[in-house]
Amino acid sequence: MSSAKIGIVTVSDRASSGEYVDQSGPAIEAVMREYLLTECEYEIRVIADEVPLIVAAIRDFSEQGCALICTTGGTGPAPRDVTPEAMQIACEKMMPGFGERMRQASLDVGVPTAILSRQTAGIIGKSLVVNLPGKPGSVRVCLDAIMPAMPYCIDLIGGPYLEGNPERVTVFRPGKK
Repeated sequence: MSSAKIGIVTVSDRASSGEYVDQSGPAIEAVMREYLLTECEYEIRVIADEVPLIVAAIRDFSEQGCALICTTGGTGPAPRDVTPEAMQIACEKMMPGFGERMRQASLDVGVPTAILSRQTAGIIGKSLVVNLPGKPGSVRVCLDAIMPAMPYCIDLIGGPYLEGNPERVTVFRPGKK
């Protein structure tokens, strides 16, 4: 049996040009490794803030069979922040509850600018796509908030069964204790 696949897309003009080293993509991988007992293969890509590049990365990861695709960056109000626009193009269904929950979690830990975030989630094929913040420290806050629902969402769309690490996260599946 092959392991599950998780694709991570860092959306950053500066990181993609080598101006600085991506820290958010590796932060997502580190947190996911803590949260999941299921063996997963991870692939991180760093791309510029360009709608066609973001759409292509999401579609490619979905075609590769990634159960989960996490993007990081590009969700603010600045002119170059275009990840949500790319999500609208790439995804078949939008799942705005994930963004609502992440914004609330950030507000709850005292980040007043969380209301500026346009994070969302969506589905393409059997892949759940989730927009995460571009700041490595905020990645954990947001994943803490949405991880309990992510594996069940992936179940519902026909993706692989992802088992949560009960020492780190309580995954919710109706009818399961």
